[in-house]
Amino acid sequence: MARHCPECGFSNAEGANYCQRCGAFIGVPETPATPESSTATYRIDETGELVPVELEDVVEQGGGAALVVRAGGGRVGESFPLERDRMTIGRRPDSDVFLDDVTVSRDHALIVRRGDEFHLDDLGSLNGTYVNRRRIESHPLADGDELQVGKYKLTFLSR
Repeated sequence: MARHCPECGFSNAEGANYCQRCGAFIGVPETPATPESSTATYRIDETGELVPVELEDVVEQGGGAALVVRAGGGRVGESFPLERDRMTIGRRPDSDVFLDDVTVSRDHALIVRRGDEFHLDDLGSLNGTYVNRRRIESHPLADGDELQVGKYKLTFLSR
């Protein structure tokens, strides 16, 4: 049975939790026999190998905050601890959060620690930066916020 998006009405495949067209949350299908699923979290080490990590460890390593890729570019589950006061997001290979796709500007966005909060600042990107499906210039981040940078969707986690 197809699942219709409450935001755009798109008919999604059975079992979809998010709309394939607009990315809106559709809801978890009610299937009691299905065990709860989760996304494995990992980091890429110096050799380019995927190393599984515990999400709590990533958040702690990042001073209490991290970004986790939820969708896009075949990188679901990749994590980025927010270890410094300023971290760049972009298509430039030396970006702290490197997202290699033409939908991402070279210098797309910046995460800045201001006091006890993290803020996401758009750096004049062509496709914009979104938090919880709203285009932003600058936005304070809260635990669970969904960021969209180009075709990538990331979740901000904070403890």
